This record gives sequence, structure tokens and C-alpha cells, in this order.
Amino acid sequence: MRRLRGGAAAVAAMVFAGVTLAGCEGLTPPADGGGPSGSGVPADGNGRAVSPLDNPDGTKPGLAAITSAADRASARALIEKVATKGRGPRTGYERDEFGYAWMDSAPRDVPFSRNGCDTRNDLLQRDGEDLRFRSGSDCVVSSLTLHDPYTGKVIEWTKSRATKVQIDHVMPLSYDWQMGASRWTKDKREAIANDPLNLVPVDGPTNSAKGDSGPASWLPPNKRIRCAYSVRFAQVSLKYDLPVTAADKRTMLRQCDG
Repeated sequence: MRRLRGGAAAVAAMVFAGVTLAGCEGLTPPADGGGPSGSGVPADGNGRAVSPLDNPDGTKPGLAAITSAADRASARALIEKVATKGRGPRTGYERDEFGYAWMDSAPRDVPFSRNGCDTRNDLLQRDGEDLRFRSGSDCVVSSLTLHDPYTGKVIEWTKSRATKVQIDHVMPLSYDWQMGASRWTKDKREAIANDPLNLVPVDGPTNSAKGDSGPASWLPPNKRIRCAYSVRFAQVSLKYDLPVTAADKRTMLRQCDG
């Protein structure tokens, strides 16, 4: 089986269009209540998921809950480092400004890039279990089992129902654009769009509901994962020197309160 750079497991590739995130400005801030939603059956644990605190480059699978008092304190300390500013205009934003979806030609310092498999399927193999591949291929995924962090459910995915699982940009590309990426080079925009640190395979309808919202407007329905989600949002922000809104930062810190 093909090996990724950095010793990660072989990754799968299947070429079909990713779903472009729709704008969702003006969403009501997430309520504290509300349980998991989405397709599949209730999950019994996080599968192979790793805490974002133990996965700073995003190459390990999933997004495990952050539960201990010490880890939640570490999470708040990391989020505190994130800069804030107002959200700029969306003028000029197009998905293609961040490269086509899902390319395998992102800058070489992006994990999994230029390995012969497209970004979407790099992520499907990183997080999926019980992978099956198209006949004659070690890259094209035909089915998998996903422990979806956003809904807390297990999704049985097949290629015939491709949009049942989508790849979420944790820090949405339109949000990136409004927070400063509009002034970036093409390479840097392609990097954040394909960086596994910013990408998580999740329940498709739940991802569509998120759109390009920041944490103050949208959080995963699975409340157990909200601190981990906030940490991952902060990790992307810090890596790419992108601020978040003050409201988003307050919301992120609140998710990791003791």
C-alpha cells in the first residue's frame, strides 16, 4: 500500500467535485442545547480520533473530545493567542481563488500534497475505517465507515451517495478571504484550502448548514466536540496568521471553560 510522506498511512483518491460552502451570514448563534443530528447510527466513542492538542499538523485522524481540566486549560491558553479583528467584505471571493477542489498540487510543505491522490480522498483515508477501494486502485475509495465528530454518529458511506460525507474547511475559505486571505499569494490560498489541519470529513448536511460561519454563528451539534473544534479553528488561525472576530474568539474560549 502506498505510503504518505512523513510515515502516514496510504491515502485514497477519488475524483469528484467537493461541495462549495454556501454563505450563511446572519445565522443565529448556536444554543447551548441540542443533541447530535445527521445520518447514521449513534456512535460508541470516537473511533480512531485524536485530540487536536496531540495533532498539531492535522495528519492524524479525527477530532477527539477534549475533556480533562488540564487539557481544557491548555486549549484556552492556545485560543488566547489568536488575534481578532472585524470581518471584511466578501467582495471578490470565489472558490477558485483557493485552487480547484480537490487538487493534489498544493505547495509541497502541505502534508499529503503531491502524493498521487487528491486532497478529498487523502482525508477520507485519514479518518475513515473499513476502507474499500475501486477495483484495481489503491487510491479511489468506494466505501468507508466514518465516526463523524460533528454529529457524534457513525456514517456508512458509499461512492454512490457521495455527498453524504463532505470535507469541512474548519476555518471556511470565505471566512479566510474576509479575514485577510484576499491579499495572499495563490500558493498560500491553495495551502490553507488543502491543509489537513483545516479539513475534517463530516456529515454532509451538517457541513452544508455551517456554510461559511465562524464559531459565534455555528458550532457542531455534538456538544462534546465543541472545545476540540474551537482548538482546531485556533490552530488554523495561528498557523496562517489569520485573525478571527472578537465574537468568535469569545465563543471559542467559552467552549473550553473548566
